[in-house]
Amino acid sequence: MGYKSLGEYLQRLEEEGELIRVKRKINKDTELMPLVRWQFRGLAKEQRKAFWFDNVVDAKGRKYDMPVVVGILGASRKIYALAMGTTVDQISKVWEQAQLHPVDPVLVQTGRVKEVIHREADLLKEGGGMDLFPTPISLPGFDPAPYLSAPCMVSKDPDTGIRNVGTYRGMVKARNRLGILAHRTQHMGVHMAKCKKLNKPLEVAIILGYPPQVGLCSVTKIPYGIDEFSIAGGIAGEPIPLVKCETIDMEVPADAEIVLEGIIPTDYLEPEAPFGEFTGYIGERILSPVFHIQCITHRRNPIYHAYISQFPPSESSTIRGIGREAVLYKHLKHNCNVPGILDVACHEYCGSNNYVVIQMDKIHNSHAWQALNSAAGYDPGLGKIIVAVDKDIDPHDSESVNWALCYRMQPHLDMRVVPGRVYALDPSSAPPGSSREERHYPSPTGTSCVLIDATRKWAYPPVSLPEKEYMEKARAIWQEIGLPVLTPRVPWYGYSLGDWTPENEEEARVAVCGDYYQTGEKLSQRGVKI
Repeated sequence: MGYKSLGEYLQRLEEEGELIRVKRKINKDTELMPLVRWQFRGLAKEQRKAFWFDNVVDAKGRKYDMPVVVGILGASRKIYALAMGTTVDQISKVWEQAQLHPVDPVLVQTGRVKEVIHREADLLKEGGGMDLFPTPISLPGFDPAPYLSAPCMVSKDPDTGIRNVGTYRGMVKARNRLGILAHRTQHMGVHMAKCKKLNKPLEVAIILGYPPQVGLCSVTKIPYGIDEFSIAGGIAGEPIPLVKCETIDMEVPADAEIVLEGIIPTDYLEPEAPFGEFTGYIGERILSPVFHIQCITHRRNPIYHAYISQFPPSESSTIRGIGREAVLYKHLKHNCNVPGILDVACHEYCGSNNYVVIQMDKIHNSHAWQALNSAAGYDPGLGKIIVAVDKDIDPHDSESVNWALCYRMQPHLDMRVVPGRVYALDPSSAPPGSSREERHYPSPTGTSCVLIDATRKWAYPPVSLPEKEYMEKARAIWQEIGLPVLTPRVPWYGYSLGDWTPENEEEARVAVCGDYYQTGEKLSQRGVKI
């Protein structure tokens, strides 16, 4: 099931009881994001909801006519599934099919995003340009300005003309000017580098409010050269309708809420940030590109959409994690032809980026390294710790993975460090004030990743829990006597891992029949003097 617009999707969220509407006056600069933040610091993840704020003002008392929505794509896995038009258990399947069977967008004459058009001359007027929009301050007390936190930025490769849709932060600096952070290895950064060689600016359209499938693709590391609108069409099961921009050679969703059209000069940088990042730390001020707005188009009554990001877990870590799990799974299984890949987990409390676990049905001892090396090669910024685990380990449960790390690997045998990574937002990469080059490469500063084979290399004794049949019987008794609802964690029963003899099996069978003295007598006959 696809959604034509953001409004249609929000109606579905409300019908499902997943949308909280706040009617009271809320200050976008001091109250809005802290209010939503509390559910990520004080509620179980299943209880998190999307928020709709109707009565938004700013620190100067200015009232906005348009509402603000937050948490609408990734406050919980259920909400994410609703955004995909599916159920939680089918998320991975929908993602896989969308990548294998993309649906190209279609160009249409016009759409609701063209209902109101603000030309360049209007943008600097009082109340014009970025003053039109209730952009929240994400971290009151730390962020120096409101930031676009949920933009879809559309640009084109100047050589091929292929579009990219990505989510990059945007610092509101003036009514017609935004600071943009896009690293050189990110796809829009590649477009900027190519335009710089051609001595021309990069044309960019920034979408604020879009059909949900577009937003899910924008934050996912779709391989370079693949149009994210086509993957969004694969999720929706039908083409995404696009319209031409007014002032640049770019296409945007016809039913988007708001579009900012403009250019990024490729021969100019200026200070941008600090800004709270998904690493859980404030990102420092650096020299970054600037987006100059030339035109704004929007619906007559638009809805302003923001993500809650920064300290994990957050909405953005949920969205980013699920999408990255899907594309890395597809990369390993279909692109790299690694057999036996069962699941991929990007752990949310590490920003859904730095801790990646691959679950596999291992065939031979070099099989895990095939998967690990392929994962490390997917993207130089995805994965600081990449772990391969067996099929009996839950890759999403850190306790299960840590158990495997402690007892299924040896550091001197099963770990390899890969240098030359380019993950600049990690504060451990270099001291404050260091250049981008120092943060990236080469040593002694710069970033790297560690690959860990935490799979079993030989037969192991059984897992030290009761066998499955006894745990199941005990669970029935648990429920019968009215004890709290259980959420089983893997492993929740014992099983053989190869190092278990028929004699061991027989002794255990005898024990549960109450005849364990037989085993004691047998063992007494094997005693030795010392």
